Amino acid sequence: MTADQVTAAQATTARLLRSRAIKVVTGLPDRRARMEERAIELPGRRLEMRIHRPKSTDRRLPLILSFHGGGFITGTAAQNDWLNSRLAARCPAVVVAVEYRLAPEHPLPAAIEDGHDTLLRLIEDPFGWGIDPTAVAVVGESAGGTIAALLALRAREDGPPLRAQALVHPAMDWTETMTDYPSVARNAAQPGLSVPKLRLARKLSVPPHLDPRGISPLKFESLADLPPALVVAGDLDPALDHGRRYVERLRADGTDARFIGYPNAVHTFISSPGIVPAARPARREILSFLRRHLHSASRSAAPAKGA
Repeated sequence: MTADQVTAAQATTARLLRSRAIKVVTGLPDRRARMEERAIELPGRRLEMRIHRPKSTDRRLPLILSFHGGGFITGTAAQNDWLNSRLAARCPAVVVAVEYRLAPEHPLPAAIEDGHDTLLRLIEDPFGWGIDPTAVAVVGESAGGTIAALLALRAREDGPPLRAQALVHPAMDWTETMTDYPSVARNAAQPGLSVPKLRLARKLSVPPHLDPRGISPLKFESLADLPPALVVAGDLDPALDHGRRYVERLRADGTDARFIGYPNAVHTFISSPGIVPAARPARREILSFLRRHLHSASRSAAPAKGA
């Protein structure tokens, strides 16, 4: 596909992923969460967001910032309604899915800057959602996992502090070696992701002047002092070893990290619960992980009685 063809297909893909019919594949939202769409004003641009919140709560809530997949060239926040609404209702938390800018019109690092600037604005609770700024996590799927991991790396240096990162079949290497992993060769014929798709995404999203090592978490010299990480991926996913190697690197550098692989699960399985059963146990693991780290943070930050 050419850059013009990708751009032309973006709106069509977004409409499909937002349609009622596609929910047979992507799953119905949790009825215990309410969803709304809002826009956030950032320097030089205006981004749409898809917000999931529990229908009833009487306390301040953690913030989970969520990033969809699509190789930085396609996708929309609506494809993760099934997961995000359940995290909102059952964690509970305010879950904000960001409609970050897409390449080729907006090549990297635009999407990463969108994630970082949105995070900085939302911890100020500009919409009065009752966000606890001491209990913040990032969640990302595929290319969205790249964004989430890079926000954790950036927060290590500049803040704000993050409590957890949950990454679903993340893409962790956007350099010329992105296909040089055993899982890519082993699963090249599986649906959902292919070597040509990986190369197209890299070609259209990584401009020639940008050093891809700076957007590839696996290429960072140190992964120490990062928030705890959970990485889940399907055993049939070409990007499986991206996530596995990331966890190995995190552990080697002293960061708490866990990897879970699911048999018979392909790339994008978390946004396809209607056809890939592994999405449900993966969602339970993500929920348990986030609940443990976010609500322990809320309790530790709460003032003592009588203070």
